[in-house]
Formats: sequence, C-alpha cells, structure tokens
Amino acid sequence: MKKTIYILSMAFVLFSCNDAKKEVSSEKSGIEKQEVAVNYKSIAIEIEGMTCEIGCAKTIESKLSKTEGVTYSKVSFEDKIGKFTYDENKISQEDIAKKISGIGGGALYKATKITEIEEINVIEENK
Repeated sequence: MKKTIYILSMAFVLFSCNDAKKEVSSEKSGIEKQEVAVNYKSIAIEIEGMTCEIGCAKTIESKLSKTEGVTYSKVSFEDKIGKFTYDENKISQEDIAKKISGIGGGALYKATKITEIEEINVIEENK
C-alpha cells in the first residue's frame, strides 16, 4: 500500500512539473497572442431543398448560428434565402455554403447563389 501511494505521489509531482515547464517555455519564447480586428461581412444565400419552415429553415438557421465566426443567421422558407453575418477572419462564404450543403449528410439542402449584402447584423457570440 505504501509503495502504491509513493508511486502515485511521484507521478503527480512529475506531471505537475512538466506542465509548469511548458508554461515557462511558452513565456520565454516571446510569442504573444494578438487579437485581430473583426471583419464582418453579410451575405444572402439561395437555398434549395427546403420543404418546411420549422424543420428545414429553422434547422439550417440553428446549425449556422452555432458555427464559429457566424454572428447572425436568419433563413426565410418563403424566399428560399438565408442571410448570414460572419467574421471573415474566422470563416469564409464558401465554408458557410459548404456547411449548409452538408446538413443532413449533404443530401437535403444545396446552397446555390451567394450575394454580398450591405446590411450587417451582429449578435454577440456566447461561446
């Protein structure tokens, strides 16, 4: 029993020392985190394959609103258009279109025409 406690204690000391060394070495390297200014853009994307308001449009809207870099997501079933505001430093228009086309395994929806729009809608990310 004493040997087990001794081994566990030594393992704890060794692993905690390694973590401390990693923190010190990253401080010594002189690498600093830099924050990049946000670059918000808004787009409208035509979406094919939606068959209902609640199941389709809300699903696309919900999935995109949870995507890192997307700050606003609104999908209109009637117009077959989704409007999205995103930070261009984190995600691209093409990535948003791929995300839409990939929902449901890629067989349900297709993002077709992408149009940049002037209107910028930003909802703070709670991530």
